[in-house]
Amino acid sequence: MNQDDYRRAFDTLSFSADFQERTADLLQKRARELEKECDKMTFGKTKKLAVLIAACIALLAVSVSAAVMLLSPSEVAVEAGQPLLAEAFQNPDAISINETVESGEFSITMLGLVSGKNLDVLNQNLDAAHTYAVLALRCLDGTPLENQTFDFMRYTMTPLVSGCAPTAVNNWTLNATAQGIAVDGVYYYLLDTESIEMFADRTVYMAFYEGMAPNNDIFTLAEDGSISFTEDFEGVQALFTLPLDPAKADPDAADAFIADTGLTG
Repeated sequence: MNQDDYRRAFDTLSFSADFQERTADLLQKRARELEKECDKMTFGKTKKLAVLIAACIALLAVSVSAAVMLLSPSEVAVEAGQPLLAEAFQNPDAISINETVESGEFSITMLGLVSGKNLDVLNQNLDAAHTYAVLALRCLDGTPLENQTFDFMRYTMTPLVSGCAPTAVNNWTLNATAQGIAVDGVYYYLLDTESIEMFADRTVYMAFYEGMAPNNDIFTLAEDGSISFTEDFEGVQALFTLPLDPAKADPDAADAFIADTGLTG
């Protein structure tokens, strides 16, 4: 098992609220018992054992604090009151990403996405395909994020497409809506846009950043069509490449969409 697989497996473990405290108490109790048996071992061995136990307690504290349990995209959809979407996220066509970027005070994890029709009980335009994406936001210092205090409108989560100006393809031109939900100190973004699968033969990104509509102060479009944050942009930022299936692309629809926006830069 490689390091990434181990981390993912560890993150799926469930710990009770007092797990760390109880385990530390057990280790310390065992240390006291062994100290009473010091007549059966040398001082050097007793000292080494005490150091080893202290190291185990410290490692335990780090491991448990790192094992933050994240909801799956399907579970986020349930929290958002979207049973059809929750079921879709469990479908083999759903894309799992689980990539994390640290920026500013946050750990930003792109969890996954799914595209299709008739998946959203709140969406009135059921004949059109939509893409739904889920992102998780955590504070690096462990401070819990809450619905009442987190400034949802301060940050943007939006698709971007290589070769297209960020002003032309984004949340605003894709008629996106977004929900924010705090669960157990983690803040989740559930984004709903017109389907981005028409761009699947290009590099498609999901950006998360501090700010509003994409502009030239936030993003730069290189000659090869790739998109990145500008060197001068200092806000919270993360840019994920989405592994879409090129076979699902619709170049004609993509070109027509871009033409309809009337925006090229």
